[in-house]
Amino acid sequence: MTKSVDFYFDFGSPAAYLAATQLPKIAADAGAALVWKPMLLGGVFQATGNHSPTEIKPKGPYMTADLQRYARRYGVPFAHNPHFPINTLLLMRAASGIQAQQPERFAEFVDAIFKAMWIDGRNMNDPAVVGEVLQAAGFDAAAVLALANAQETKDKLKATTQEAVERGVFGAPTMFVGKDMFWGQDRLDFVREYLAA
Repeated sequence: MTKSVDFYFDFGSPAAYLAATQLPKIAADAGAALVWKPMLLGGVFQATGNHSPTEIKPKGPYMTADLQRYARRYGVPFAHNPHFPINTLLLMRAASGIQAQQPERFAEFVDAIFKAMWIDGRNMNDPAVVGEVLQAAGFDAAAVLALANAQETKDKLKATTQEAVERGVFGAPTMFVGKDMFWGQDRLDFVREYLAA
């Protein structure tokens, strides 16, 4: 049976961005499938009583510095978004819709949104900016918006978010190898190790 990694993510998490830069290679090296699971982190927080680390004053600056350290270690660009926090409901619905309706373009979509959020520092709270980012990436912004607002898409995101909560997810990124759960982009070594077992 082929091994797989379930990757629960939200574009609003800089740690999820960093994990997303590494997981495809980790999975490929192990001959494992990477299963992307777009979820709404705000919904997970609400269901579990968790909060963003940035809400804890001493932890916010530490986390930003730590993310910079990991970005350097991974050799990837990263910049704290000055518009953070971002309401990602529209973005995560769009991700769910693209994954379901245009799976061949899902990776392009994910790359474009993560780049806008955590490299270019765009204000993804602004629908006009989201439209600009999508158009620049070769997407029809109006079509993506319509897909994001379709009831089927809303239901899919809600279901994946509920699935995450039921599996014990409390933050992003969260990865599963079988029944074993790993939270945080600083746990990727464990993901690699469990895939090799």
